[in-house]
Amino acid sequence: MNYHFRKAQMSEKAQIWEILQQAILRRKEDGSNQWQDGYPNPDVVENDIEKGIGFVLLEEKTIIGYSAVIMNYEPAYGDIEGKWLTNNEFIVIHRVAISEKHLGKGLAKMIIRYVEEFALQNNIYSVKADTNFDNIPMMKIFENLGYTLCGEVYFRGSPRKAYEKVLDKSL
Repeated sequence: MNYHFRKAQMSEKAQIWEILQQAILRRKEDGSNQWQDGYPNPDVVENDIEKGIGFVLLEEKTIIGYSAVIMNYEPAYGDIEGKWLTNNEFIVIHRVAISEKHLGKGLAKMIIRYVEEFALQNNIYSVKADTNFDNIPMMKIFENLGYTLCGEVYFRGSPRKAYEKVLDKSL
């Protein structure tokens, strides 16, 4: 398959929101509290795209995944209960979602690897992320990709597991 990872365009907002809605429903069906409080929503997607932080994973020309990719900014990460591995520049991954039709292919891992490549292309050697305590699939992905559990951060009053991976500068 021919996969691409690039910045999202405003014309793709509806397709992205559809993928996120599928992910929101999956989280609910899994018994998770994550994404069950009206976040994310279409305004979040629009803001991501406007800020240039919304990214899509495409198979050929079809959008099959979405993620927000943010450089050096996540206010909640400044207040970690625990300790980050680094205090240098970093990339944050938020809102990873895969189309219902494309589950089970390792595409969330693929998005995270693309984000790691994006970090290295920008001479940034740290990727940070967080997930809900009950999002077992995402925790396994982080662990399988070599992320270290660093502690807890809080979003909208809820604790989240915080992860970091230090990228090899020689790659």
